[in-house]
Amino acid sequence: MVWWQDRDFNSYLEKFGLLYGHESDRRWMLNQLTKLVQNVPGDTAECGVHTGSSSYLICKALRRQHFLFDSFEGLSAPDWADGDCFCKNDLSIPLEVAQRNLAEFANLSFRPGWIPERFEEVKERRFCFVHIDLQLYQPTRDSLEFFYPLMNPGGVIICDDYGFTTCPGATKAFDEFLHDRTEKLISLSCGSAFLVRD
Repeated sequence: MVWWQDRDFNSYLEKFGLLYGHESDRRWMLNQLTKLVQNVPGDTAECGVHTGSSSYLICKALRRQHFLFDSFEGLSAPDWADGDCFCKNDLSIPLEVAQRNLAEFANLSFRPGWIPERFEEVKERRFCFVHIDLQLYQPTRDSLEFFYPLMNPGGVIICDDYGFTTCPGATKAFDEFLHDRTEKLISLSCGSAFLVRD
């Protein structure tokens, strides 16, 4: 693949320890999808920040006001829809790690807390790009229900976990939410999926 030789992208992968991991193709696709909203107005957001590797790409590509929602205590408790791959507090990364990794960007607004308790703070904003990376059913569903009506036409919502058998709850949340809506979810071979808001 030509993108394997992209020096700038590979230096990003190295920064986040993703150079030889299975996540590199998902990050490349995320990077490409930002191009769809270059001319769409609005802010950007990520739900499920972890180390900040996805937010880094979003901020670098779009340079908008970027909101970051995460407990920074790991996952909430899985429920019946989530299978048995994850436990409460898995994937815990301190807030300071993400802040350090994203220090070069000015327009950041960290909103630590359990999803969706801080969403109301941005209910008057409009968005062009939202990345949802929460593994579990309920926080994924809460994120979709909140951000979907706030998306400007042409805006993109990504589910990082959609195509993974380890994240059946995230898949279920998107399938249920979009069942009677006009937008089509495009599932990608790298495991993520996206929609473009009508």
